[in-house]
Amino acid sequence: MPTYNKLVRNRIPEIIKNSGKSFQTKTLDGPTYESELKTKLQEELNELLHAESRQERLEEMADLLEVVYALGKLEEIEPAELESVRKQKRAERGGFEDRILLIDVEE
Repeated sequence: MPTYNKLVRNRIPEIIKNSGKSFQTKTLDGPTYESELKTKLQEELNELLHAESRQERLEEMADLLEVVYALGKLEEIEPAELESVRKQKRAERGGFEDRILLIDVEE
């Protein structure tokens, strides 16, 4: 039996059960949950960086957002608030589509 010891989406136990397999889970306390979310964030980022197709990249980006939203919820940050701050920063500082690489700044 494979051992995973990793945070999974809420419906994964149901999906495993429906496949006829047995499994064990536990509910995490607050600090452990936050730590596991951060581990999951790194996992999803690595998966995005290694994705080979557009569809894989799209799915990994969606997974990253789901983890970011879960981390935000711990701080009572709703997705709409996060999006508002993103838009504000974009208006003030721009995005990344111009592909600008800053080489140096004279002091």
